Amino acid sequence: MRVVVCDDSAVIRGLVTRMLEADPAIEVVGRASNGREAVEAVRRTRPDVCVLDIEMPVMDGLAALPELLKVDPALRVVMASTLTTRGADVAMRALRLGAADYVPKPTTTGAIAGEASFRDEIVAKVKGLARQRRHGLGPARPVAAPMAPRPAAPPLRAAAAQAPAILAVGSSTGGPQALFTLFAGLGRGFPLPVIVTQHMPPAFTPILADHLSKVGGPPCAEAKDGETPLPGRAYLAPGDTHLILSPEPGGPKLRLSKTPPENFCRPAVDPMLRSAVAAYGGRVLVVMLTGMGQDGLSGSKAVVAAGGRVIAQDEATSVVWGMPGAVAQAGLASAVLPLGEIAGAVTGITGKGARA
Repeated sequence: MRVVVCDDSAVIRGLVTRMLEADPAIEVVGRASNGREAVEAVRRTRPDVCVLDIEMPVMDGLAALPELLKVDPALRVVMASTLTTRGADVAMRALRLGAADYVPKPTTTGAIAGEASFRDEIVAKVKGLARQRRHGLGPARPVAAPMAPRPAAPPLRAAAAQAPAILAVGSSTGGPQALFTLFAGLGRGFPLPVIVTQHMPPAFTPILADHLSKVGGPPCAEAKDGETPLPGRAYLAPGDTHLILSPEPGGPKLRLSKTPPENFCRPAVDPMLRSAVAAYGGRVLVVMLTGMGQDGLSGSKAVVAAGGRVIAQDEATSVVWGMPGAVAQAGLASAVLPLGEIAGAVTGITGKGARA
């Protein structure tokens, strides 16, 4: 898997190169100190993935992105964004302009060198996106492809015939791009409240919510403690905070919690799903999108046990088939679908198609 690394810091270029090349499946075939050099390196080496810094002299990452995609429209570009509000905003804008993913970059060289989570994330994203390029797939252009037989979905319980009262979405690695596709497919006319947990730092979640509101789906905002979930609105778990539903006398309320991380994550999908069952019983519809690990597995078990349904993204269109794969392989998914087909399946279940 061939990669170009672009960063204006020679030290960071070296660190990222060593992290990537520690995996025998990855070869760094070019390095660049600014966007103009990255364009030339991509033209010369034809990599699968370019890891692109945002703030650089001569040509910054956002200016370089369209030039890179002109050279190679199938190139997968991963934006390396600082953990700041501005970095988050630029990263989300880049995703909507054609970047495949982003990776939040610690603010100091020492933190980058010593943070295993950064290493694991960048390696997983590079490998997943390179695999998609090799198979002609991508988060923004999901296409069905030959893959291993899908696990058989369990027969739907009688309770699953109830109309869902809420849509709960879990995602992680590769999730923002997948969420853009899902929300655009749901449309403004989606009739249910939507709750979303995306593994993401605090600086990024309000920016993600704002960008999700701009793709034509349900208006989205970071959840606030004590809110009533309303039809046609989406609520995103704030960074470093679990989003849960509380059954209360006047109806379910959104609650924010600083209880310990689950599956090494806060926010985590499992507490969101368990609480959704407590508030809505079997009237919960779950969509499990791309992500590392198995966060959401135990919560999905609770949903299915109560009579709810789970739809999982398929392996071919996932950057990492960890979270949706765990649900599918456990036999909990009533459907395992390419990303581009999930919104249609959801609106089919809710009984109302998306509309602008």
